[in-house]
Amino acid sequence: MSHGHSHGGGGCRCAAEREEPPEQRGLAYGLYLRIDLERLQCLNESREGSGRGVFKPWEERNDRSKFVESDADEELLFNIPFTGNVKLKGIIIMGEDDDSHPSEMRLYKNIPQMSFDDTEREPDQTFSLNRDLTGELEYATKISRFSNVCHLSIHISKNFGADTTKVFYIGLRGEWTEFRRHEVTICNYEASANPADHRVHQVTPQTHFIS
Repeated sequence: MSHGHSHGGGGCRCAAEREEPPEQRGLAYGLYLRIDLERLQCLNESREGSGRGVFKPWEERNDRSKFVESDADEELLFNIPFTGNVKLKGIIIMGEDDDSHPSEMRLYKNIPQMSFDDTEREPDQTFSLNRDLTGELEYATKISRFSNVCHLSIHISKNFGADTTKVFYIGLRGEWTEFRRHEVTICNYEASANPADHRVHQVTPQTHFIS
């Protein structure tokens, strides 16, 4: 069935519309394994480190003990560095059954260490979100824009009216490939003189079963 609405150039579809069985869905949403979690940032999270917990196996999306809630206002900003090049095909955003559920998501690629000031620039894609309480609603990205991502930023810019935003699960579907030497140089971000900070940052998942 079609949802009959568009999302900033991207569509959404339910898992029921996808033909693979649940175990294959879990494989398709395996890009969380390709995130450099040590360097993942979530700005405006109320509990430090909680933003990392929403990037978990699809089969564990209903684990309500792991979630992130915004702090000062309704906005959240995830800076997600990948360990290789990603072609991003789809995203799932799962929230609470109330007004704290995100209502808009803005995607930026290859801008490491984004701040909220940086979100004033034009995003690579914007989605109007529906409430998704089961992790079954996928938002399809413009693959032409997200075919070479080493760092992905997800800006949750608003919710349905609550003071804070709550997210239980973010699923990323796409393809991952190892960096070639020149790509590591391109993706490295010289924000600090500390060599340990020279890490890849970019995001774009596509459908590829990750073993």
